[in-house]
Amino acid sequence: MIGIITLLTFILGLVLLLVGAEILVRGASRLATASGISPLVVGLTVVAFGTSAPELAITIQSTLAGQSDLALGNVVGSNIANVLLILGLAALISPLAVAPQILRLDIPVMIAASRPSSQRSTAPHDVRRSQPPWPRSAW
Repeated sequence: MIGIITLLTFILGLVLLLVGAEILVRGASRLATASGISPLVVGLTVVAFGTSAPELAITIQSTLAGQSDLALGNVVGSNIANVLLILGLAALISPLAVAPQILRLDIPVMIAASRPSSQRSTAPHDVRRSQPPWPRSAW
């Protein structure tokens, strides 16, 4: 019985997700037309927000729960997946032209910026807070 309820809840969530995505895209399209903004710019913005929304929700929820490890791992893992997985799949389909500046400057800066994040996530447990820095009665 629980399995059927779980399956129905999953299907309902998927349907609501699709309906919400359709409403979001149509609304953004109308906004672009009404304000004279290029549909490409609005489309890229909607796609960027749509792909980042789950990470944002998990990061906010884990931060409020005092689980900073999960928040940090979510951000770093999402960036790694976006850069390596999505870019890698796109490169398999069609070769990508990369400017020399990206290879010389941007990639090393991105790696250097990610390194302190990964080092913080491996800190000893007693250094981290197990509770949020504000009182629970504040929420």
